[in-house]
Amino acid sequence: MPNTKDQSPTILIADDIEANRELLTEILSTNRYRIVQAEDGEQAMQLLEEGEVDLALLDVMMPGRSGFAVCRALKSNPDTRLIPVVLVTSLSASEDRVQGIESGADDFINKPVNKEELLARVRSLLKIKQFTDELEHAENVLFALALSIEAKDPYTEGHCDRLSESSEALAKRLSLSEEELIALRRGGIIHDIGKVAVPDQILLKPGPLTREERKVMQRHTIVGAGICSPLKSFRSVLPIIRHHHEKIDGSGYPDGLRGDAVPLTARILQTVDIYDALTTDRPYRKAMAPDRAFALMREEVKRGWWDGALVDELEAMVQAPVVRT
Repeated sequence: MPNTKDQSPTILIADDIEANRELLTEILSTNRYRIVQAEDGEQAMQLLEEGEVDLALLDVMMPGRSGFAVCRALKSNPDTRLIPVVLVTSLSASEDRVQGIESGADDFINKPVNKEELLARVRSLLKIKQFTDELEHAENVLFALALSIEAKDPYTEGHCDRLSESSEALAKRLSLSEEELIALRRGGIIHDIGKVAVPDQILLKPGPLTREERKVMQRHTIVGAGICSPLKSFRSVLPIIRHHHEKIDGSGYPDGLRGDAVPLTARILQTVDIYDALTTDRPYRKAMAPDRAFALMREEVKRGWWDGALVDELEAMVQAPVVRT
């Protein structure tokens, strides 16, 4: 868990030489940082994985796991990759710097350590870490809100998680970029977050909606995009939220986009969304078998609603044999 504003930031100092650890501790303790120490790379990893470290100062040349190895492990783990890492080293060769950069290090400090330089770099990185923690908290609030909306309807249990997983899998099959994969992973969870503004008597109505009720319901895409727009990290998610109810022939909402004007990520989530809705139980019908669901989706493709190529790719993905390792 990240530290709150009332807690002093926790800094990990990892060095196999005690005198080096004590020197860094003495410098940093005067600024009221909380210090934890590790004698080698393994102990450093254990402390980092416990989740209470805000910044790591890693000696490069440690027995067992080197600072490079610890940094690589830290940055490859989604739970720890946002922890800033400073490599403390007496190495000066350019190839060592390159190795540090490739390991994911955020900064370097040369030995012997300059006190003012150390404090300045630590302050800068901790400020960035604080901004990152605040952003992560805001994102988590949005995810919790989206899942609370889903929880109102027992027939949609697990829907968001399935959309998140399947949309990302379909995007990988299409060789989309990492940014687009992340957008679909997030979009699967929060695409319907705007339904927080839809009254329950409309949201949970078992029968057909009136014309006025449909207007209220359809505004959820605009409301959802508005809720998420202040977060710059969600810029790639906004087209998914706003446009996942558009149709290829322009008859969808909210903007009546046609063809390729409907963003590809929105079309991917839309395709997975329709399939998931058809293949899960609803109050008015039982879940369809996959073959029947895809047959119905192809009928709607002929009407000009959905992207036929994506329906084909989704069916191929669903029917692909599971490879067990």
